[in-house]
Amino acid sequence: MKINELISELSLEEKASLCEGMNFWMSRNYSEKGIPSLFMADGPHGLRKQNIEKSDHMGLNESEISVCYPTGSAVACSWDRELLEMMGDSLGQEAAQAGVDILLGPAINIKRSPLCGRNFEYYSEDPYLSGELAAAFVKGVQKNGVAACIKHFAVNNQETRRKSVNVIIDERTLREIYLTSFEIPVRKGGALAVMSAYNKVNGVYPAEHQHLTRQILRGEWGFKGIYLTDWGAMDQIAPSIQAGLTLQMPGNGGSAARKIVKAVKNGALEMEELDTAVASLLYTINKLKSCGKAKAENKDTNKAGNKFLESCHLLAKKIASESMVLLKNEDQILPLNRTARIAVIGEMANKPRYQGSGSSHVNPYKLTSTLEEMKKESENINYAQGYEDESGSEKLINEALEVARKADIVLVFTGLPASYESEAYDRKDMIIPDYHNQLIERLSSVNENIVVVLANGSPVEIPWITRAKGIIETYLAGEAAGSALSDILFGKTNPSGKLAETFIKKLEDNPSFLNFPGEHDRVEYREGIFVGYRYYEKKKITPNFAFGHGLSYTSFEYSDLELDKEEMLVGDRLNIHFKVKNTGRYKGKEITQLYVSSTDDLIIRPEKELKEFAKIDLKPGEEKKVSFELTKRDFAYYETTLNDWHVNGGIYTICVGAASDDIRLTKDIRVISTRKIKREITRNTLLKDIMEINELEKPIQAVLNEIKGRLPFNLGEMDLEKDKLARAILNNMTLNSLAAYVGEDLNDEKLERIINEMNKILLTVESDQ
Repeated sequence: MKINELISELSLEEKASLCEGMNFWMSRNYSEKGIPSLFMADGPHGLRKQNIEKSDHMGLNESEISVCYPTGSAVACSWDRELLEMMGDSLGQEAAQAGVDILLGPAINIKRSPLCGRNFEYYSEDPYLSGELAAAFVKGVQKNGVAACIKHFAVNNQETRRKSVNVIIDERTLREIYLTSFEIPVRKGGALAVMSAYNKVNGVYPAEHQHLTRQILRGEWGFKGIYLTDWGAMDQIAPSIQAGLTLQMPGNGGSAARKIVKAVKNGALEMEELDTAVASLLYTINKLKSCGKAKAENKDTNKAGNKFLESCHLLAKKIASESMVLLKNEDQILPLNRTARIAVIGEMANKPRYQGSGSSHVNPYKLTSTLEEMKKESENINYAQGYEDESGSEKLINEALEVARKADIVLVFTGLPASYESEAYDRKDMIIPDYHNQLIERLSSVNENIVVVLANGSPVEIPWITRAKGIIETYLAGEAAGSALSDILFGKTNPSGKLAETFIKKLEDNPSFLNFPGEHDRVEYREGIFVGYRYYEKKKITPNFAFGHGLSYTSFEYSDLELDKEEMLVGDRLNIHFKVKNTGRYKGKEITQLYVSSTDDLIIRPEKELKEFAKIDLKPGEEKKVSFELTKRDFAYYETTLNDWHVNGGIYTICVGAASDDIRLTKDIRVISTRKIKREITRNTLLKDIMEINELEKPIQAVLNEIKGRLPFNLGEMDLEKDKLARAILNNMTLNSLAAYVGEDLNDEKLERIINEMNKILLTVESDQ
């Protein structure tokens, strides 16, 4: 398909129609012109293809049977790019077999607050981790002639008033935290589709946001694919087309197309702008056609699906096994001894909570129960229901207590019921049902060997943390969660997941606590870049479990951190090597994490930030070398005066460890910056700021010496190096306020000359860089 030629053959009305959905799940087709319709389906963790006649985007109506993989909150804890690519590949194959062209996933919004109702779909509080995993998922999906659609662009971090709320956010925070997770899968993953969010960003809906879409997404990142609305996320279609939108979903009977035609005819929308939108649709169709062979092969592969779905189910189990996190294992209470008397308490052991509610809700292929899987491993298991959903009775508690008294170890299955977290509403607190907490407390009074198994989409408060010897976080681990968990409990699988978000002690510790979900239709991101561990470390708040935390049945030792240079220019690449050794008795996988810490005092920055990670498989006694490479971006922050990423020169610390609070190795690197932020001296520049510029230290000192006798408050008679108060008074004067004290010796004419001379020096310095 030659895009420009085809566009020239289309009428205005045909072009406009291509920018509006044909129905609930499909784009418009013009078969006679070689333009097919594209079929879309939800799919962050499982294909949700629906009958066109019974369609919805909230998980209300039934969908075709599909394998339900672990949700985003779970798979992110694998920290495994290869695994995410395998998951994407499998979903892409399933989508291709079902005739789906665009898979609506992954969902990659940042976890600003633990209360967001869709956090179970999202990956992480860290943009680098989220972006890298999303890029891998996208690559996997798109191997199969199916476009992955990353969502929801951008800063969609709450469900409360989501279609009307206005997010107020500064540019640095937007770039460093909320856009990076999208930038990586666009640039690195090659995502062919992006979905707009419902909320406004600084007063403008994302679909018609010139800065977000035209300047950043399509301009800076070079995105050429389909930019479509979330279902119903449309305000005005013509301004959206101008900003870079491709497609309004779902279709609304041609209303949007008629508005586009009218806008072109009255001059509100240029034909060239409409052509650009159509070109992005045709570009994506061409890209998918280029993978047509793979798609055709997938359609022909075992259409009955049993063999293929079974292999997908096994992959779902593998992903769940790699993603579950052992949070606590006091006295090595796990893995279980098969000869021990084991009490299993809790309805969730028998009726698993394995996925969330809303648009990603999947009709699962085959569901496994942890209780039934455990019974295959041991005959010494006694079960008590303990509760019904979020409540219970004294009878249920007494039955549980009786089983617990006779056991050597008690496993309590708890977490958040399905009604607690969903698309369309946010949680009100971080508390699991009060009855569940009471049950754990009472069980711990009759048996000290308590292991709690959590099933939840996002962090919860843990008031019984000291009463549980073991805690496993499974999140919502998909249809094979039961068999995966059983293998971990009995030691057939060594847990290797690590938290992709911080588990705080109480909701009040969260940086967005005072500004979530905002007031009326406005929410301000006043915490800025300090989201998640960036905030807790800066504020020295100790969480229950830190970002990156996760235990194993074995142990790992880190050694021999090496940097290939001690000093580097900003444009150089830094190669880093270190060793990891399995020092325990079990084969296991360790997730190594690299953070960069800055000593820069010119700009406010986090204590450290994640910049690389790798999952290493090691046999007992085995040692492997891990290598990373860092570039400019890994040392940079977003400098708004430059509208670009910038690195200040200075000392940076490379931190390698097992978690954000478990750094094992550190080494410093000096970074030399050759790019200076443009500086200009004015009448209202502080003396402190002038004296901190090396090239201006002598000129300003000469001025001060010349007027020393006229300095106010007897400052000229004081030792400005030793007298802190005197120095502070001088530092906080502007040139203008100093002149006001000095009088004619520093009149406007002299002041102007001094300012011009200093700016000439700065201009010369900057031109030499």
